[in-house]
Parts: sequence; C-alpha cells; structure tokens
Amino acid sequence: MTNTTDLINRLGKNLKHQLKWAKRQNIEAWRIYDKDIPQFPFAIDVYGEHIHLQEYDTGWLMHEDDYQAWLEDVCEAVQFVTGFPRENIHLKQRARQKGTAQYEKTGTIGEDLVIHENGRQFIVNLDKYLDTGLFLDHRNTRKKVGETAAGKRFLNLFSYTGSFTVYAATGGATSSETVDLSNTYLDWAKRNFQLNGMDLDKHQIVRADVFQYLAEAAQQRKQFDLIVLDPPSFSNSKKMLDILDIQRDQGKLIHGAINLLDKNGMLYFSNNLRTFTLDDEITAKYNVKDISKQSVPEDFRNKKIHQCWEIKHK
Repeated sequence: MTNTTDLINRLGKNLKHQLKWAKRQNIEAWRIYDKDIPQFPFAIDVYGEHIHLQEYDTGWLMHEDDYQAWLEDVCEAVQFVTGFPRENIHLKQRARQKGTAQYEKTGTIGEDLVIHENGRQFIVNLDKYLDTGLFLDHRNTRKKVGETAAGKRFLNLFSYTGSFTVYAATGGATSSETVDLSNTYLDWAKRNFQLNGMDLDKHQIVRADVFQYLAEAAQQRKQFDLIVLDPPSFSNSKKMLDILDIQRDQGKLIHGAINLLDKNGMLYFSNNLRTFTLDDEITAKYNVKDISKQSVPEDFRNKKIHQCWEIKHK
C-alpha cells in the first residue's frame, strides 16, 4: 500500500480553495492538481461530477503488480477526497507526446458528458481520446473572445472541437469559419454548435489543411475581424501535405492569418511548445503583445502550459 497521505492532504487543500473560486468563475471543469508532489506525477482535472486523472510518463521502472497497486491507491485517494464514485474517475496513462497524439484513440469508447463554462455548453469525453474535447488552459482566452466578438467576423484555425467559435458566436459574432483537418473533431464542433443554438448557416465548418486554407482564403480576399490561431506544436498527420513544426512554421502561419485580418482586427496566436520563441521578424513587422500571464488561468498558474500573444497590424 502506497502512502498517499501527502496526496490526500494536497488535494483536500487545493479543492477547499478552488470550489468557491470555480463557482465564482461560473465553470464546471478545472485543474485541481498538476504534479504538485514529485512522487505523484499526475494531472487531475474536475469535469462536473467526474475526474480526469492523467499519469505522466516518468520512465520509472516498477514491477507490474506494484505499479497497478500504486495506480489503484492514487484512484482511491482521489475518490476519498472528492467523494465521487470509482466509475467517475477516468484514468489515462499519457506517454510522451508524439505528433498526432491528441487525435489518438485510447481504445475505450467512454460516454459523452456536457460541461458548462461561462453560460456555454461543451461536449467532453474523458475516455475515448487522450484529450477530452476542451482545453481547460484556454478558458481565459475563450472568455475574452466571447466578450469582444460582437458584430465581428470570426476565424478559428486548428479549431479542434470549435470551443472558441462557440464563445464568438454566443458573444454576437455575425459570422465565422471553423477550420480543421479532422472529421472527428469537426463533427464534434458541429454538435457543440447545435448544443449552443448556433445558426449553422452563419457559422461555417471547413475541413481543410490550414496552410491550404490560408492560401485559398487570400485568393478569395476573405477578411476577418477576429482570428484565433492555436496550432499543435508538431503534427505529422497523414492528411496534411507537410509535417507541421510550430517553431519553424510560425511565420508562414502568422503572416497567412494576418493577411486575412481586417486593418483594425485582432489575432490571438498561442501554442503549448515549452521551448517556443516568437521570431524577431514577427515582432518587428506587427504590433505584438505577450498576454500569457493573463491567458493562463489561475488553476494552471504554476505551469508554463501555453504562451499566447495578441497580434495586430502596425
């Protein structure tokens, strides 16, 4: 039996502080623990009445029986602190990220749950894929998009399940385009749109390689007032023409997006590559403001989970 007392104490302390905070924030999904104690390398997220429990791959070597017992002890500790039944604790082992990992199925089907955030609703699945359908660390930027979208034309690039678009549309955007290559995630986006009562004639879903989309949209002289560009750090998806490496390809993506941005428009660019640095030519050419301190929410504040910039025409 592992001694999980430290984990139990830390979880209890975190939750005590966060329950009131989450209520004030009007959210049902947030992070309660992120490798706070080295002996317990997990990220633990609350999703309504469920827990998403992810083990980070540390490369530790343990005998299989000891390892399974240790995992079970951690699940029991989480169960003890939260009071949720064991079947509501969804355990995932997260291997080191490989290019298309966010799209990989886990082999479990899982059930879809609906989570509320700032008056919007989102479908999540805590079992089927490595990621759940909602990136909790982008909550602040989503809110900002919702607050500034009224009367604007919105573009969501690498849209995943369309949560930024949900915020833009419910915040009064006049039209939007939501672009991704994955049919799975675009279908999921469509369900999110329907769940939030969005007009699918005004809010278009576009299956495309973002690089190709940018080139074609420029030829068609499309213009947007608000753009979100949140690419993966790396992708070798077979559907893409080229491998995406965000450090190398940032210029192509940012110039392509700014090309579609109205002269008074705003681009939010973010990514979660820890070593990422913005090219000097971007900061020289455009009006750039690093908003990472504001965009990373309180429940992630001890981690460099992503970086985010506001980029405008000079």
